[in-house]
Amino acid sequence: MRRLWRSPLTVGAQVVILAFIVTAVFGQGLVHFNEHYTNLSATFLPPSRAHLLGTDDLGRDMLVRIIAGARDAAEIVVVVLAIAVSIGVILGAWAGYAGGVVDEAIMRVTDIFLAFPALLLAIAVAAALGPGLVHAMMALAVIWWPWYARMVRGQVLSVKNEDFVEAARALGAPRWQLLWKHVLPNSIFPVVIQLTLDVGVVILTAAGLGFLGLGAQPPSPDWGLLISDGQQYMLNQWWIATFPGIAIFLVVMAFNLLGDALRDIADVRTRSQ
Repeated sequence: MRRLWRSPLTVGAQVVILAFIVTAVFGQGLVHFNEHYTNLSATFLPPSRAHLLGTDDLGRDMLVRIIAGARDAAEIVVVVLAIAVSIGVILGAWAGYAGGVVDEAIMRVTDIFLAFPALLLAIAVAAALGPGLVHAMMALAVIWWPWYARMVRGQVLSVKNEDFVEAARALGAPRWQLLWKHVLPNSIFPVVIQLTLDVGVVILTAAGLGFLGLGAQPPSPDWGLLISDGQQYMLNQWWIATFPGIAIFLVVMAFNLLGDALRDIADVRTRSQ
């Protein structure tokens, strides 16, 4: 914790992450009206005291919609990474510990998914399933699990022959106990670091799908969809697309900075500095 609070950038990242979590969880209580509320007499109002981030083409308050969009972004992150980590950790641990034909089969399937650029594969899966938030989350989960499977497999391969595992094996511990109580807990910290880094990437990729019309659909306040709606007004009503873009930038940068800090802490070469 001291190392996390040592760098001003990391401290700022933690503040942004905390604000994002609070907004996502308690956002409905922070705003006084629904994010879909329209007021055609207040369209395209620039940022002011009445509307801090302005209004859009239907008179909807941009601050309210961005706050509501944080809830959708957090939902996407939790669902996608929960599915991807669960599948990846189980398959990766199984492949690394079992070895042989099982390892070969799982890794070849993993290689097939990793052979395609992640965003293009997500677009292809989302297009095949059809537009919608649920389909976008399914598409992202499909492209994300192979990274965790390969990472966990490598960690398991390096840990399963350690002395403490051999000692437990000599005491008669069954194979499942060796894997789940000895090998896997000592292989999981890199997954935590990667998970922190992936939060921002998932938000960015989900926003990209929303921007392309393959993610959340109107009138959802999804950040990517807000940017897509505002791009046609960029020259005169710049705030409609700019502020959702700033929100994405801040959250993605914050999680990347936190992930980099955790990776430095885990690096034995910098641990004594």
